Amino acid sequence: MSIAATEERGSWGGRQHTAIPGFPLTLGITLCYLTAIILLPLAALFLKSTGLGFGGFARTLLDPRTIAAFRVSFGIALAAALINAVFGLLVAWVLERYRFPGRRLIDGLVDLPFALPTAVAGISLATLYSDNGWIGGLLAPFGIDIAYTPNGILVALVFIGLPFVVRTVQPIIADLEHEAEEAARTLGATRLQIFARIVLPALLPAVLTGMALAFARGVGEYGSVIFIAGNMPGLSEIVPLLIVIKLEQFDYAGASAIGVAMLLLSFLILLAINFTQVWMRRRYGA
Repeated sequence: MSIAATEERGSWGGRQHTAIPGFPLTLGITLCYLTAIILLPLAALFLKSTGLGFGGFARTLLDPRTIAAFRVSFGIALAAALINAVFGLLVAWVLERYRFPGRRLIDGLVDLPFALPTAVAGISLATLYSDNGWIGGLLAPFGIDIAYTPNGILVALVFIGLPFVVRTVQPIIADLEHEAEEAARTLGATRLQIFARIVLPALLPAVLTGMALAFARGVGEYGSVIFIAGNMPGLSEIVPLLIVIKLEQFDYAGASAIGVAMLLLSFLILLAINFTQVWMRRRYGA
């Protein structure tokens, strides 16, 4: 048996034959890397926020401007993630199940928000959706304002979050077996029944994963939002912008407090989504 085909055996205490040898060494490097990149910055953030004391921490978070910024960031990020969950699934389905001219081009365009600088995306969206822009000019006569309103934030977050859902769901669609769908069709099931009872349960965990990634990116997004949001306190001001304002005012403890609250809220929401994924895998066997 060749080395490449050697099966990993044993437990933590036994010898294992792996492609990368040295469990203690690789584990040590992993822990050191994660500590330096993730744990130490987060620990510094928590430590800096303690300078306010409990009273100052509570006053910072309960400030009406701070509460409004959290409502805007988390509310619109969740709405954008839900929109991307629906349309991202549709885009992934079309790209994977159908063959048509220009498919590879469209498939490549899906990744454009990954490569495009966020500031460039924000300026482009603001130009398109302003009252005299190509798209905003068509909507303005109907009283629909996009740029410099919360609607602009939603557009920006949908733009940057779509690839997360598409790229997460697309491989699962590719691995779906057609036999179950064909069997259901021969038994008289409609297209809606096949999708709802066979296809969707298999895709839901991946959709939720992509939705969680899009939500996490949207909550912390800054560059593409500030150019189209209008940045009005209490209306279209996002939490990352409020943190930047605190830093410009040399209120480092206040900025750290808001960052800690943002981190904890994001963690709790992502934890809830992960528990939902686990439940759905057990429920539907996906």
